[in-house]
Amino acid sequence: MTERLRFESWSDVLKDKVRGALGSFTQLLCTLGFMYVYSIGPYVSYISLGVACTVVSVLFLVTMFFIPDSPYQLLKRGDREGARKALQWLRSKSSSGVNKELNELQVAVDEQASQKTSLRDLVATKGNVKALILSLGLVNWQQLSGINAVLFFSQAIFKMSGGALDPSIATILIGVVMFLASGCTPLLVDRTGRRFLLLTSAVGMMLSQGVLGLFFFLRHIDVDTTNLGLLPVGSLIVYIIVYSIGFGPLPWAVMGELFSPKVKSTASSLTASFCWVLGFLITKFFQDIVNGLGTYSAFWMFSVCCGLAGMFVFFLLPETKGKSLQEIQLLLEK
Repeated sequence: MTERLRFESWSDVLKDKVRGALGSFTQLLCTLGFMYVYSIGPYVSYISLGVACTVVSVLFLVTMFFIPDSPYQLLKRGDREGARKALQWLRSKSSSGVNKELNELQVAVDEQASQKTSLRDLVATKGNVKALILSLGLVNWQQLSGINAVLFFSQAIFKMSGGALDPSIATILIGVVMFLASGCTPLLVDRTGRRFLLLTSAVGMMLSQGVLGLFFFLRHIDVDTTNLGLLPVGSLIVYIIVYSIGFGPLPWAVMGELFSPKVKSTASSLTASFCWVLGFLITKFFQDIVNGLGTYSAFWMFSVCCGLAGMFVFFLLPETKGKSLQEIQLLLEK
């Protein structure tokens, strides 16, 4: 539910020129949460960790009372004055300074109100079908890159590697790197474009997962890997960096740009549900794959998926950098 609201809200309120940067900024805050848990998790009980996370959730809840609703949603409820005040708060402008944008939003709301939305609308137009395929494809490859398996089993992976670095310290290092790398995405996405970062991310993940699989294969065939003890840490650091600048934040940011307002709510629910069900299944069966086929096979499978993700982006995903939501809709309809 949170993913759906996050996805809808930023596409409603962000300006075209900063939509990619601020949309990907949410990933930075997500990685801050990972770093928080990785840093204290190894040293406290499960109950204490739960309490520490609950405190953050309560703070999040309290701050929500001070944030206005989306102007688009307020207009849908008929609260034009509330939408005006929300726009003033978001844009730091006077009442007259938001008139043009408010009128544009009103036109969009009126157009949507004249049409009923259903699941059939997702496949009613060429643009919606393309947007759905692209969105489901992006979150599909995001999950098949193995990110949840890496994040949830990172300590176990470092233990299996037999390296000299303490697994708890290595896990904290991964969290710190993920946070720092995610901070680069908002600075890059509206300069380099979505496609470039996603392609870089896919290639980098493919290579790092392939190297990690090679390391575990060498251990499997009893090759001495004593001098390669830092290779798993290095591979995962590279993996986390390239994931965090591309396939971590950008599938969600791009989705916020692809769907028309009419189907955005339905599409976001469907896409988010697909994403997290797939993520759960991969996490659930990762250990079974490791036990049945070997650790190296699991990482090589992820590596192949990352390569396919790169092909998906290269051949199918259009560049949305600097385009308005209306321009993107016209592009998808071609």
